[in-house]
Amino acid sequence: MVNDKIVLKSVRYILLVCLLSVVSYVQAQRSLKDDIDSLLQGKKATVGVAVVYDGQAPFTYNNDHRYPLMSVFKFHLALTVLDHLDKDDLPLDTEVFVGKADLLPDTWSPLRDARPEGNFKISVADLLRYSISQSDNNACDILLRFVGGTRAVDSYVRGLGIENFEIKATEEQLNEAFDCQYLNWATPLSVIQLMEKFHREPMFENPVYKEFLQETLIETSTGNDKLKAGLPEDAVLGHKTGSSGRNKEGIKAGDNDMGFVRLPDGRQYSIAVFVSDSKEDDKTNAAIIAGISRKVYEYGRR
Repeated sequence: MVNDKIVLKSVRYILLVCLLSVVSYVQAQRSLKDDIDSLLQGKKATVGVAVVYDGQAPFTYNNDHRYPLMSVFKFHLALTVLDHLDKDDLPLDTEVFVGKADLLPDTWSPLRDARPEGNFKISVADLLRYSISQSDNNACDILLRFVGGTRAVDSYVRGLGIENFEIKATEEQLNEAFDCQYLNWATPLSVIQLMEKFHREPMFENPVYKEFLQETLIETSTGNDKLKAGLPEDAVLGHKTGSSGRNKEGIKAGDNDMGFVRLPDGRQYSIAVFVSDSKEDDKTNAAIIAGISRKVYEYGRR
């Protein structure tokens, strides 16, 4: 009888701790939502946020919207490329031929600027570095052809159980007209679910592919004024940015940043901030993303 009472008290204590933990978590999420509301007050843009902190239940803000992915879809592509290499037992230094015609002139392409003559071979690893770290559009489309096109990328990601996204346009097609920039879309949560799967599940038999992509994301040189600007210097950020042009009315289709953050104490979270249909200038869009990044970081410290 005495033992039963002790067990009952222990169960009640555990339930109370769990309940208080849930209440605290809900209150923290509500506080984060209020903070984002304050940051966005008066801003002429649609903003969506998703965060998963240490594998906990996700936090989302304005997630029920189709945000144009822009170059963020190069992360989806990178996973597809690495899966292709893994299944065919091909090394990262597998070479791809790049013809002169593959280096389109009117698009962002450090690869073209470095090798304007064309007609050379380059490793898949280097193409991925250009595509992810430098957001090179020509490298992206070369890799798309390598794996079988956008349909192959869309199919692979859906096969992982990810929903609420669509990838059906190359970078060349996205640049054909302003409205084309909306062809590849996703919710912030779907992108974070993909990032979480990448981090927490063994997606490839050979671990070298995962290690390579993690380091390539960390080496990203674009968007230093976005997620990175909201973090302390001792935090590690691996991320993929995306940015569109503007229409005649000055509206920007998308200004995005998403990735993972590692803190010095070992904790980690995934975050996506998407800014869509913005009438604000690029500096303000970046400040919105940086401000939300800072609030999410502070939220994780509570």
